[in-house]
Amino acid sequence: MLKQLAARKSVAVIAREIETGPRLKRVLSARTLTSIGLGSMIGSGIFVLTGTVAANHTGPAVTLAFLVAAIGCGLAAICYAELASLIPVSGSAYSYTYATLGEGVAWFVGWNLALEYMMSAATVAVGWSGYVVNLLEELGLHLPAALTNAPVAKAADHSLVATGAIVNLPAVLIVAVLAWVCYRGIRESASMNNLMVVIKVAIIVLFIVVGTAFIDTSNWRPYLPANTGEFGHFGFSGVMMGAAIIYFAYIGFDTAATTAQEARDPQRDVPAGIIGALVISTVLYVAMAAVMTGMVSYEKLDVAAPVAVALDEHPSLFWLGLPVKIGAIVGMTSVILMSILGQPRIFMAMSRDGLLPQGLQKVHPKYQTPHIGTLITGVIACFFAGIFPIDVLGELVSIGILLAFTAVCAGVLVLRYTMPETPRPFRVPFAPVTCTAGVAMCLGLTFFLPHDTWVRLLIWTGIGFAIYFGYGYRNSKLHER
Repeated sequence: MLKQLAARKSVAVIAREIETGPRLKRVLSARTLTSIGLGSMIGSGIFVLTGTVAANHTGPAVTLAFLVAAIGCGLAAICYAELASLIPVSGSAYSYTYATLGEGVAWFVGWNLALEYMMSAATVAVGWSGYVVNLLEELGLHLPAALTNAPVAKAADHSLVATGAIVNLPAVLIVAVLAWVCYRGIRESASMNNLMVVIKVAIIVLFIVVGTAFIDTSNWRPYLPANTGEFGHFGFSGVMMGAAIIYFAYIGFDTAATTAQEARDPQRDVPAGIIGALVISTVLYVAMAAVMTGMVSYEKLDVAAPVAVALDEHPSLFWLGLPVKIGAIVGMTSVILMSILGQPRIFMAMSRDGLLPQGLQKVHPKYQTPHIGTLITGVIACFFAGIFPIDVLGELVSIGILLAFTAVCAGVLVLRYTMPETPRPFRVPFAPVTCTAGVAMCLGLTFFLPHDTWVRLLIWTGIGFAIYFGYGYRNSKLHER
């Protein structure tokens, strides 16, 4: 058993599978891949979580939390870029880990990527629902609370309690609609995403430019409030916990890697898309967080729509409220779309290896998309979006992706020693130091997440390995070889 868990799939085998396996449309350019990364990243992280983190963990130092998270993400991103150029296959971190750390770790990473993508879609859908409900109320349309809120909520002791609501219906509906878009085709999904990225980036830039004139520097003092005596509530531990939570805002650049088999020139375009998306989003995040905490005291930002609170503090900016809300809705729509787009390609890769049922690698005869995996992703994301609150979902996403990023950074190190002569179109600079720092940074941040998040991760992991030993272990194509 241990031998199979440690068994690795060679890069040469992966290359043959790319040529002989199901064919996907190669239509994505570097610009489109950057847009896919931005589409996956800029959403609830900036429009919702910024306020929560500032109010409860960092104060104005939320900008520092964004930078800390960006450093960890940056280290992981350049490791992704090297592996994506070397192994240009759908599957992202799962495929990379299979080639470097073995089947057991690959399953763990793939299962956690499912947690990332499906929970990300659900998390952002909940934020999307909040903004839409707020906008409709301003227009005089009031939806029943029982149909716009999660049936469960997170109590002060981190337990889940019933709220009396039935289902968050808007969150369910947006996931269902966007799953249908992904079902129809990659070109349609990418084109829709490109438009939404342009809109939301324009709105964010508008907010930054206009809001700069309304900054009161006294709101930035103290920049980092003293710790309250409780771990994670301001001070150094607050910044680190804030960085671990805000990591959610950077999740998505790896979506570019999941679409590698649909890139025109994956060795060149995928690294460019990954790094480009991360750099652009970091600049926007830090600037917007700085402006927001300068416009209003951080203590007032613990709400579902912190940007709206910042604008409400300045009545002369009433005209900007509607565009910002529309920008937030559009931004979150693109994140949901790209999350649903990415996950079926992970399923496809795991199915190709025999670890999941073969039907998941089937490509629709007309649309040339992994349609079965798309339907499954949509259904599961609909369920979680309709039932759970945003804070529970967001923490699960963060821990899942941090562990996946840890494996990717470690994977680059392994391949540098096992395949040192293999041509790499993109190489991580100062690899031993950079990769080790990436492992330490990503793994370290997980320990700043709440303990109940670890409990839920263990439950999810237990379910995953039950599936692996019940199906994947016996049907592994690598085992057949």
